[in-house]
Amino acid sequence: MSEKKPQTMKSATAAQKLGILLQAAPEEFQNSTVTRSELAELTENPPAWLADLRANGPHPRQVVAAKLGVSTSGLARGGVTDPLTTAEIKDLLQKPPAWLVTERATQAEVRAELIRDKDAKAEKAAKKERAARGAAQRAAHRGQ
Repeated sequence: MSEKKPQTMKSATAAQKLGILLQAAPEEFQNSTVTRSELAELTENPPAWLADLRANGPHPRQVVAAKLGVSTSGLARGGVTDPLTTAEIKDLLQKPPAWLVTERATQAEVRAELIRDKDAKAEKAAKKERAARGAAQRAAHRGQ
C-alpha cells in the first residue's frame, strides 16, 4: 500500500493565503511549492521574514484595500496600482485624498445595503416560519 502524497500549492497561492505579496517574499519561497502542513506551520509560527512582510509590507491589493476600508475597484479608481507599505497606508489614512474619502463612503453604503438585505431576508424567513407554525397549530387543533 502506497503512502498518500501531501497536497501542495504554488507559492502564489500560498502567498495569497498568507496575505503577502509574492514578489516581496524570499526567492526560496517564491520558487517552491508549499504543502498544506507547511502552510499551517507558516501561519502558526511565522518566520521573521513573514512577520515583517505582514507588519510592514509591501502589501498586496486586497490587503491594501482592506486596510484602507475600500474595495479593490476603489483602489483602481483612486489610481493606486502599486503595492503599498504600512507606512504609506498610514499616511493615506492620516491625510486622506478626496478619492479615498469618496471610496470609503461608497464602501460604507455598500456594507449598509448588505446588512439591510440580510435583515430583510431574515425577517422574511421568520414570517414564513411563523406562518408555517401557525398553520401546523391550526391543523393540529382541527384534528382533535
